[in-house]
Amino acid sequence: MTAAVTIRIQEADFDVAQEIAALTRARTDIGAVVSFSGICRDSEDGDAIAALTLEHYPGMAEAEIARHAETAMSRWPLTGLSVIHRVGRIAPGENIVLVLTASQHRQAAFQAAEFLMDYLKANAPFWKREESADG
Repeated sequence: MTAAVTIRIQEADFDVAQEIAALTRARTDIGAVVSFSGICRDSEDGDAIAALTLEHYPGMAEAEIARHAETAMSRWPLTGLSVIHRVGRIAPGENIVLVLTASQHRQAAFQAAEFLMDYLKANAPFWKREESADG
């Protein structure tokens, strides 16, 4: 079976359970799925946050994420991965990002998920604006 790779950048929220089900549907070769979901919190370094607004360059962000997904697929024996990143205005408590990695064994899935999240957090081409209660 070939590995399933999904990369989406969207304004709409996502359902973690539905995304895991989609990644694993009809697959009997998966022994582990690792998930990381990033959620908007209500403060940053003690300063209250009313919301975040995330922006990206359409096309460029997807291509960069795909490049890193290909690297993960070549470094670890993955059977699939999904990266979903939201853009637009996101309130505290709402989902921001989801990384799912699937493999026959947990170690590869954990390592690949950490690799992808480290990239998304530090280097992915997204721009974040924090909105405080004052504006």
